[in-house]
Amino acid sequence: MPELRQSIAQHYHERTKYDPETIAAKNQGLDWAKQPVPFKEYKIGSDFDLKPYLQEKPEVYANDPQGLWWQRLSRLLFCSYGLTAKMPSLGSAVYLRAAPSAGGLYPAEVYLVSRGTQMLPAGLYNYQCRTHSLMHFWSSDVWHSLQEACLWHPALESTQLAIIVTAIFYRSAWRYEDRAYRRICLDTGHLLGNIELASSIVDYRPHLIGGFIDEAVNELLYIDSQQEGAIAVLPLADLLDIQQNLPTWRTALPSGTETEYPQILDGELLQYFHQATQIQPGTTGKINLPEVQPEKSLEDKYNFPFCQKIPTATNPIYWGEQLEDLESTICHRRSTRAYSGEDLTLDELKALLSFTYQPQDYIDEGLDNFPDYFDLNLIETFIVCSGVEGLEAGCYYYAPKAQELRQIRFKNFRRELHFLCLGQELGRDAAAVLFHTADLKAAIAQYGDRVYRYLHMDAGHLGQRLNLAAIKLHLGVSGIGGFFDDQVNEVLGIPDDEAVIYITTLGRPR
Repeated sequence: MPELRQSIAQHYHERTKYDPETIAAKNQGLDWAKQPVPFKEYKIGSDFDLKPYLQEKPEVYANDPQGLWWQRLSRLLFCSYGLTAKMPSLGSAVYLRAAPSAGGLYPAEVYLVSRGTQMLPAGLYNYQCRTHSLMHFWSSDVWHSLQEACLWHPALESTQLAIIVTAIFYRSAWRYEDRAYRRICLDTGHLLGNIELASSIVDYRPHLIGGFIDEAVNELLYIDSQQEGAIAVLPLADLLDIQQNLPTWRTALPSGTETEYPQILDGELLQYFHQATQIQPGTTGKINLPEVQPEKSLEDKYNFPFCQKIPTATNPIYWGEQLEDLESTICHRRSTRAYSGEDLTLDELKALLSFTYQPQDYIDEGLDNFPDYFDLNLIETFIVCSGVEGLEAGCYYYAPKAQELRQIRFKNFRRELHFLCLGQELGRDAAAVLFHTADLKAAIAQYGDRVYRYLHMDAGHLGQRLNLAAIKLHLGVSGIGGFFDDQVNEVLGIPDDEAVIYITTLGRPR
């Protein structure tokens, strides 16, 4: 019996792998004359300036409900995607944002949809991060159309605001070509992580929606779907309104699985793949979305026989009164450019894992104890420790439910990590390197080709929590989206079924 043809998601993943023998041909240099502008501009529309609300402390608005409402929204958007630094570069400037982005290209755009409130008229808004303002570019009621496009998701029944995140493909493809789709989804995941945490700071609760009719959402925003596409929708529940203290629902819906696709030229694969992962307009009616409950009973995927097991349960990181340390950390986060090669302590590694994977331990600090992901059961975590005091060098599987590290290979991998991370010294000098992986074939069987988006956004979301925990502990951290895919499994002893999604390096900054 002939073997079934790979789905388009599997084909995309195979086509965009980096290989030591072919990567030199891919690195032909950048056309700087075609460098994309990372800001979207509108010729018409009315502007809502959010800057004044960042300059006052919350207590200033104690007796001003309208001012407090605006300040909460201003802080939420700034902590999610605001400009946090201006760096000189080649006679110009690079603007850094609250969420990290591969190559500083920032493919994501943030839109706000208002159902119509006393402060914010109904319509469509684009968050202009360069001026920290909202551009009101469409002023009619579009909430019903958003509900229809999201297949009548229950979270949209009671909320008044929703964030829509889109991706402008060329911003990343200019540098990373077809592989850029991976980085676009990872960068979106970073942004989702910020939205989740920033919402807790200002008493909102985002409800993540990954299942929507793409074409309908794109048309609602008046965007050119060949250039830009919706990738996530997040109704914002206002926790100060008891009627908006909502349960959680499913966030991910399946798409089709395409196996009959034509020969696709290099440079056209990204756009073709994004279109193939869409939920089509023919999907109608209200989908049954049962409430989601934390799945405490499921076991971790891997329990290797006779391996050493190291417990990782620890005290949670303290984020300050009213989470002021979290807000400061978000605004001051930077990706580390070089490590000293010094060791981390095991307690530091435990704290990083605690904040990233054990949100239930942070409920007393006012953080969401069960934040929305698409499906974390699909994501696995492996950690290569080269310099962690009290931990033998080697590759470990992290079991989040059991809260323990399980050693699968004994060796110091610094030289191999340098190679696997495309010769980047970050991999060699890091004290620990964390790999997010997924069984791509099994994930596609559950969610169709659209799962490729979900996997990378979830990995990016986890990566952003790692980023912030590391910065809070005065450690260095940097994500890596470029690596030799197949060689990672071979060298580190990670099971062959696990496709590597994302790498995060951790250590002491130089």
